[in-house]
Amino acid sequence: MSSLILVTGGTGKTGRRLVSSLRANGAECRVASRGAKEGEGERPFDWMKPESWDRALEGVSAAYLVAPAAVADPAPPMIDFLGRALDRGVSRFVLLSAASLPAGGPAMGQVHLWLQENASEWTVLRPSWFMQNFTEGQHLSSLRDEDCIYSATGDGRVPFVSVGDVAAVAMVALTRERSFNADFILTSGQPLSYDEVAERIGRAVERGIAHRRLSSDELVARFQSRGLPPIYAEKLAAMDLAIAAGAEDRSTDCIERLLGRPTISFDDFVETSAPVWSLPMRP
Repeated sequence: MSSLILVTGGTGKTGRRLVSSLRANGAECRVASRGAKEGEGERPFDWMKPESWDRALEGVSAAYLVAPAAVADPAPPMIDFLGRALDRGVSRFVLLSAASLPAGGPAMGQVHLWLQENASEWTVLRPSWFMQNFTEGQHLSSLRDEDCIYSATGDGRVPFVSVGDVAAVAMVALTRERSFNADFILTSGQPLSYDEVAERIGRAVERGIAHRRLSSDELVARFQSRGLPPIYAEKLAAMDLAIAAGAEDRSTDCIERLLGRPTISFDDFVETSAPVWSLPMRP
C-alpha cells in the first residue's frame, strides 16, 4: 500500500501506538500533531490552521484521521482537509470515529458520510469507550487522588475496548492491499457498568474504589471546573446519559475477525495497569 502514511493525532492514545506498529513493521509514516517538529518523521499540524496542511500532506498517499480535541463540531475543518488531501493525491483514509456515530450522524458521522461518498479507499473505525481512559484519560486523577470514578452513566454498560486493539485494526486498514471501504464497530466482548469497573480496579489495587454517580448537571459542572468549554462539557455529559440509556450495551466480533485473535479483555487490562493506579499522588 502507501509508501508514506500520515498519522494525525500521532502522539495521542491510538496514534502513538499506530506509529510504533507501522515503524516496527517497516512502513514509512509521518507524525502530524501540534507539538511535532519539522522533519521527515514529523510535521507540525493543526486542524484549525489550514496553513499547516500542505506540508503535512507532502508525498502522502494514506492518512489516519483523528478529530481535533475539544472542538464542538470537527466536521467542517476535517472535510476541508480531506478535499485538499484528495487534490494532493492521497488515496486511502482511515477515520477514527465512535460506536455511537453512524454515517450521516453528527460530528464524525458527517466526516464518515463524506468519505463514503467521495473517497475511493476508506475505512471508518467506530470504537466504544477506551479502557485507557482509566489510565491516561479523564478518570486517572480521580482514581489516584480520590479512589473513585465520576460519571453520569448510572447502571449503563460499556464494552470498553483497548486502544492497542484499535491501533492494530487501523494498521491493517492502512496497509492491506485492498481497502475495506466499510465501517467497523470495535468493542471488547464484555460490557461492564462503571460499578463493575470500580470493583475490578479496586480488587487489583487492593483498596476500595467507588463509582460516584452524578447527575448530568453535576457532571457538566465538573468538566467545566477542569477547563472544558460549556458546549463540549455538555456534549460529554450527554454521552454519559446515552450510556445510562443503554446505547453502548452491545459487543461485536469485528476485532477478532480483522486481527485473527481475541480482543484484549478488561480484566487483562486491569491486571497490567494496576501499578499506574498505585503510584503515590497525594501530598
